[in-house]
Amino acid sequence: MAAIPNAVLTKTACSTKSRTVGALVMGGDYRGLALVRSLGRRGIPVCVIRQGDQRLAAISRYATRTLFYPRWGGNEGVDYLLEVGRKYALDQWLLFPTSDESVRLMATHHERLKEQYQLTVPPWDTLQWAVDKRLMNELADETGVDHPRTYYAPNRDAIRSFDLQFPVILKPAARDQFNRLTVQKAWRLDSMEELLTRYDEACSFIAPERLMIQEVVPGGGESQFSYAALCKDGRSLASLVARRTRQFPMDFGRASTFVETIDDPGVVCPAERLLYAIRYTGLAEVEFKQDPRTGQFKLLDINPRVWGWYPLCARAGIDFTYLLWLMYQDESVPHVHACTGVRWVRLSTDFPIAIREILRGRLSIRAYLGSLAGAKESAIYASDDPWPGLMEFPLLLYLFAKRLCSGDGI
Repeated sequence: MAAIPNAVLTKTACSTKSRTVGALVMGGDYRGLALVRSLGRRGIPVCVIRQGDQRLAAISRYATRTLFYPRWGGNEGVDYLLEVGRKYALDQWLLFPTSDESVRLMATHHERLKEQYQLTVPPWDTLQWAVDKRLMNELADETGVDHPRTYYAPNRDAIRSFDLQFPVILKPAARDQFNRLTVQKAWRLDSMEELLTRYDEACSFIAPERLMIQEVVPGGGESQFSYAALCKDGRSLASLVARRTRQFPMDFGRASTFVETIDDPGVVCPAERLLYAIRYTGLAEVEFKQDPRTGQFKLLDINPRVWGWYPLCARAGIDFTYLLWLMYQDESVPHVHACTGVRWVRLSTDFPIAIREILRGRLSIRAYLGSLAGAKESAIYASDDPWPGLMEFPLLLYLFAKRLCSGDGI
């Protein structure tokens, strides 16, 4: 069994004898920060397990205890979680994953972990339909939901037989491994020669049957939409729709930088069909891209954990974390409506993207400044919890310098 690293106690409010059911957050990045603040502001104890250089959630005033564990994976990670639960009497606390690795760990070891915790993701037989894009596309076909044209290539010869229209993207069917392709999410390729070269490269660390070649749907972040919901047995208890107006990179982003809530039923119906088909329970973000050639919303992803722009939801009137906590306490979940036109921004990444778009002539200075005017939710900074916001830029500089020194580049 993995030994528990020394805990760093940040506040004493997280008493091991507390009868309040709290939450254990498996990650200390800005996604974990949103979970910590949501419950901490209501007096619900929240403990954070940070990894690597993830520190934002750990330095929040609402993090009642901070632990460290290097990397999720296998039985050792499960043993660690169970030992933490016993040591600190976290009986039936909610367990929140914040990364693809922690989602998979929780789903595949559901039976063991549920003896100690209340799990906020479904077991693997349900979750696989969301995290394995091969199964996700199969589910989309069965439920009548459109998705980008996709090819599966077991070898190079098969690729040459495909009727491809370039550019295309090469992407993994699941992001359950840490490598160059999963970190970058997808590679855009503009010719058959480039595709074959990158395919060979990808096959050096991913099995060929786990690779996908997909059409590029035109448009940038302004064409990407998300349906976010809290579900129980496939039925939505609360939901909202948002547009990922700016993201990094703009064409197929790894992370959102500017998001706003909108009202678009064209996204709601297909998303709800998908989630109901697998009787999904928990938080989910279903991502679509609207094809300007047809007007159709094409399914890109189903995200079964907290997403980057998650704080926007509470600002818009739907605090998903607290509603989920109520649901797991068998308390009634109030009926709430999301406000449209509410905006979220992460300035540290949005500003560089905006400058690049302005130089390319795809965004005017006036339009950019207009998007930042008025009330909006910050990704990191909060007046009642200022330290994460104040420390974000120094931490980014530190990570930037660390990557340069290690030779990994930017």
